[in-house]
Amino acid sequence: MASSPEAVRPPSGLPFDDIRALLARLPAPDREAAAAVRARNVELVKPAGALGRLEDVAEWLATWQGKARPTVAKPLVAIFAGSHGVVDRGVSPFPASVTRQMLDTFAKGGAAINQICSTFDIGLKVFDLATERPTPDITLEPAMSEAECAATMAYGMEAIAGGIDLLVVGEMGIGNTTVAAALSHALFGGEAKDWVGRGAAADDETVARKIAAVAAAHDLHRAHLDDPLEALRRLGGRELAAIAGAIIAARIERVPVVLDGFVATAAAAVLHALDASALDHCVAGHKSAEQAHGRLLKRLEMKPLLDLGMRLGEGSGGALAVAAIRAAAACHGGMATFAEAAVSNRD
Repeated sequence: MASSPEAVRPPSGLPFDDIRALLARLPAPDREAAAAVRARNVELVKPAGALGRLEDVAEWLATWQGKARPTVAKPLVAIFAGSHGVVDRGVSPFPASVTRQMLDTFAKGGAAINQICSTFDIGLKVFDLATERPTPDITLEPAMSEAECAATMAYGMEAIAGGIDLLVVGEMGIGNTTVAAALSHALFGGEAKDWVGRGAAADDETVARKIAAVAAAHDLHRAHLDDPLEALRRLGGRELAAIAGAIIAARIERVPVVLDGFVATAAAAVLHALDASALDHCVAGHKSAEQAHGRLLKRLEMKPLLDLGMRLGEGSGGALAVAAIRAAAACHGGMATFAEAAVSNRD
């Protein structure tokens, strides 16, 4: 597991200024690579459009990897784990100690994500974001200072180290569907109840406490929520900040990104609120059963690759989507053309 982010600091200037400067320099899509994929698709030994969204996925990969024959040889699931003071308000049916216990389970290979990654030959890294030190209760004070939030985003950028070619961002943190709901509420409005779901199988009383916590946090921080980065540092958690940083770093290095569930998508939504094109290198791996995830995906105009009724987190739905993405790259690069296969094409 990776170490705590406390010693990491952005390179220069005021903390959020460095983040905004990075967003202003995001690489553009490679239109030539995309055109090459479309041209090859016409020649592959299949009816036009017969592979459906797999053809779109191959083009998306090529656009952001910057090569006409995209590959997925070294995918990685990065799980970012954080702890939240708002858990003390009874917003989860599980105690905060489960976050630490799940990190131990990941390390021992006993979680669902371990099995999925093993099955599909996907790398796995878990980042412990000072889970021994929960962020403050967001109904009483901001979750992070500007410096800590920016430093944690910078720490999340380390996830792409090692020459990966596809990144899945996932999370672990008891209480983090509450902070994701609060952040989504800040970014997209509506009422608190619109963004609150059952999370880890919460009962009606727990859901009511979650709604009350999201509403209280929104009221406390209302005057500062016009700035998406302020919303992130006040209402989010360290794992959400790190996910946002990982997404930025992946874009800079031309690594396509798969978003997992509600929490990861809420973190990504901060970047979308800053720049509508900031998530063009991302796809939604799946639509989770958390009711607000579908609402959030619609706001971001993202169509999920899978819809399996999952709500586990851990990057699990995103990891399953890697299999489909790999298939898209393999079909595009490995299929014969009509000419190579000596198969008659349409007149």
